[in-house]
Amino acid sequence: MTETTKPDGTMAASGIQVAAVYGFSRIADPEGLRADLEQVCRAGGVRGTLLIAHEGVNGTIAGPNEGVGAVLELIRAQPGLAAPEIKYARADLMPFHRLKVRLKAEIVTMGRPDIDPANGAGTYVAAEDWNALIADPDTLVIDTRNAYEGEIGAFAHAVQPNTSGFRDFPAWFEAEGRALIAERKPTRVAMYCTGGIRCEKASALLKADGVDDVRHLHGGILRYLETVPEAQSLWHGECFVFDERVSVGHGLAVGDHVLCRGCRMPVSPAGQASSRFVEGVCCDRCFDDRTPEQQASYAERRRQMEIADRRGAAHIGEAARQPPRRTL
Repeated sequence: MTETTKPDGTMAASGIQVAAVYGFSRIADPEGLRADLEQVCRAGGVRGTLLIAHEGVNGTIAGPNEGVGAVLELIRAQPGLAAPEIKYARADLMPFHRLKVRLKAEIVTMGRPDIDPANGAGTYVAAEDWNALIADPDTLVIDTRNAYEGEIGAFAHAVQPNTSGFRDFPAWFEAEGRALIAERKPTRVAMYCTGGIRCEKASALLKADGVDDVRHLHGGILRYLETVPEAQSLWHGECFVFDERVSVGHGLAVGDHVLCRGCRMPVSPAGQASSRFVEGVCCDRCFDDRTPEQQASYAERRRQMEIADRRGAAHIGEAARQPPRRTL
């Protein structure tokens, strides 16, 4: 497929336009915006998921170039959202079965809807400036992702909270993070995540708690891997992504991990060599937690997908198996 980049950053090509978008801004009338976005999406043949809360907008959508463009234009028209974070991709087939435009308490769930990233977040740090920041011994680097993400890749010397979900981050900070900052007395704190949204919100949590100098990686790990040459990189391992690539490395090259269909966790090459790893069914992590009936169900799902592949037909699980190349 031939693709060209248009002046507005979108890609002109055949196929489906995909856009992952987020932006923090105080939305005065979330229900009104939800209704307007749903109307524009349906009129433009756009599917996917958009979440709207008082703190902003977040989601991934797909459809014709014009339809996706109209949705993004409406988002940009909201006060404070003239320049939301957007990452574009292409898909040969529509990756979503339906459209969901939903109201939420938070666009990225931390369990703290009182935190205001629109007005209280830390300072953006560009990918090309990140190395100098985190190489400074006076900088405390904190990974705001989940434990399984940190296991397969991280920046050098980063603190790993080892949370199971972003909702656990405030509790970690209360129990350990605040004491860690008091002990090390860093001049500044630098935070990062996959695409930028979690570390931006986490930076607002620290700022609200009185940490003066908090910075976060603009565009997240993915922009860093796309921007910084491997020879100069301080990133080690691979970055987990929430799509069918599973993990990526420098230059966003697809990594060596695969996804376990039983627990939805990344499986390393060593894990794939385990006798307890069954493609499409289970891995070492979940082998003992799945009943024989569940394993049989997963195996049947995989078999049906393989049959659909041989026939050249779409299977109901196709959207989950081959989503677009999202990068937030």
